[in-house]
Amino acid sequence: MAKLGKWIGGGLGFTLGGPLGALAGFFLGSFFDEAETILQPEAATAGKNQITQGDYMFSLLVLVTSVLKADGKILRSELDYVKQFLVRNFGPDGARQALVILKDLTSQNIPVTDVCVQIRQYVDYSSRLQLIHFLFGVANADGVIHPEELQLIKHIAVTLGISDADYVSIEAMFIPKTDWAFNVLEIQEQATNEEIKKAYRKMALKYHPDKVSYLGEDVQKAANEKFQKVNEAYQAICKERGI
Repeated sequence: MAKLGKWIGGGLGFTLGGPLGALAGFFLGSFFDEAETILQPEAATAGKNQITQGDYMFSLLVLVTSVLKADGKILRSELDYVKQFLVRNFGPDGARQALVILKDLTSQNIPVTDVCVQIRQYVDYSSRLQLIHFLFGVANADGVIHPEELQLIKHIAVTLGISDADYVSIEAMFIPKTDWAFNVLEIQEQATNEEIKKAYRKMALKYHPDKVSYLGEDVQKAANEKFQKVNEAYQAICKERGI
């Protein structure tokens, strides 16, 4: 088998312990000849509060797998969305190799709550917000977010420590309602024009791709989609209000 994708080759740190470590160990056991490469060099120096790009992407794949399985079936459209995301951000080779890991994970029992507790301990808040955005995108790949998927994503968000307001904001990006733009900016429809402008500046800062730049250019690029949704919401309100 070819070498694993560049993000997993970047090293695993905190994911080698706890429930994520058990899942990673199951996979690494199948490709033991590559394990030394995966554990070097970042994992050798990663401290308790450090996270590598490999940690983040493996955590994402674990959570994606749990959402894919939430409604009892894994649809081709959902797998295609994941593949497109991986190709767009990590190239064809990286995507193929990541999908091997995803396929392996689908056969495993994922202790979602325990995994989320571990992620919350090591991953900063902005990067956890990005995880929720990715999960909504996967769930919405077939054009419908099923109740089981929505319930699981909500549980993941709560366990990751995501605030109710931030959860509603991201949900509104995928489940449009009449007040979707206001929900994205976390304000009421009765907000003044000045409050709207202030909320936009706050959300633009919160969701700016630079917040996850430490995870590498690939993740930062993917985070731009969420940032663009904030801009779309603000423009929609400005058009409605004539601001």
